[in-house]
Amino acid sequence: MTRIDPRVACFVVLAGAMCACQSPTAASTPDFIVATNTPDPAQASGPGTGKFYTIVGDATHPDRTLEYDWLTQFTLAVTLTQDATSSSANVKFPVNITSLTMKVQQASGGIVTPPTGGDVEHYEFVTNASSNTFPSPNNTVNINFTVWYDLPSLRKEALISVSLVFTDANSATFSKTVNVRVAP
Repeated sequence: MTRIDPRVACFVVLAGAMCACQSPTAASTPDFIVATNTPDPAQASGPGTGKFYTIVGDATHPDRTLEYDWLTQFTLAVTLTQDATSSSANVKFPVNITSLTMKVQQASGGIVTPPTGGDVEHYEFVTNASSNTFPSPNNTVNINFTVWYDLPSLRKEALISVSLVFTDANSATFSKTVNVRVAP
């Protein structure tokens, strides 16, 4: 039977613990994408927006057409700052916004509260952007949003997550997600 010296065992355990507690050595990349929404929080009007959506039925249930309960509008101002040209960011201008997606979730007190029992949020949106190109650092692109939505909670408070994907002149891609609160 092999015996392990208690001093060696203690050293191995202590060395392992020290390695597990090390902090990362790589510097974090600065956040050079600044996005702000106006108004903050966004305001919703309703009930009744004049816009409708359809819930597709099945063999035993007919389709149902319902009116969206809520409508909100806001502007997202997106700026790529001077930090984008630093050696740590390494972004080559011009930069284009190549994708924009959105998700609307019901919330309470600013906290997402997922629906239960198979219910889902219903929403659609339209956008209008001043441009999709940042020719150089510190330029701003304004994106106007109109969002119609209906939540299982029947309340108007929501969290809207806008995800943007950017592609620079070297075909490098990077992304940013902005959370927009809709006031109760």
